[in-house]
Amino acid sequence: MPRPSSPLNFDLIAFDWDGTLFDSTQIIVRCIQAAVRDVGGTVPTDEAAGYVIGLGLMKALAHAAPDVPPEKYPELGARYRHHYMGHQNDISLFDGVLPLLAALKARGHLLSVATGKSRHGLDEALQAVELKGRFDGSRTADETAGKPHPRMLHELMDEFGVSPERTLMIGDTTHDLQMALNAGCASVGVSYGAHESAAFDALQPRFVAHSVQDLHDWLARNA
Repeated sequence: MPRPSSPLNFDLIAFDWDGTLFDSTQIIVRCIQAAVRDVGGTVPTDEAAGYVIGLGLMKALAHAAPDVPPEKYPELGARYRHHYMGHQNDISLFDGVLPLLAALKARGHLLSVATGKSRHGLDEALQAVELKGRFDGSRTADETAGKPHPRMLHELMDEFGVSPERTLMIGDTTHDLQMALNAGCASVGVSYGAHESAAFDALQPRFVAHSVQDLHDWLARNA
């Protein structure tokens, strides 16, 4: 059922995970590079490996390693998971994320996650950083469609009965902002993640935050 009208500008706020809430960008880049090296592919640059963050895992790896043949994709994925699991305990939330989420919940926003991670990977991350119950819903690339396809946001909006104009997507990549545009939603970019913020302008974000505190302050005034 549709939610009643409220003084909030956005009822539903959807966050990307890696590079937006979770300080994982550099570790993911190194794990992609190590996995490609393990299967004999040409190791992507930091920029090329960072560009694919936010996409579904196999789509990301295939894009980052175009010379790796498809028959090696299962091995490539397995090697990425091996390296990532070895660093999982090195990753943490950005400073200020927990107070930000608490403030948004206190104001009555519905909070969700829309991520290129797998369902298993997201659930593990939520458990590891004690975020159970912080989010009202979530969608992952392996259970819907990868970014920038809008299905993740469409499903979250349908789940909560929220219209596109009452939904805000927050992310650190052009994939996130393009997904919001494709879904008819507003977006906010963050410059402290995987993609250079200069690429955000064409995707019409309402704001580009340069820190979690910057994001917190803008949401307090505008969300």
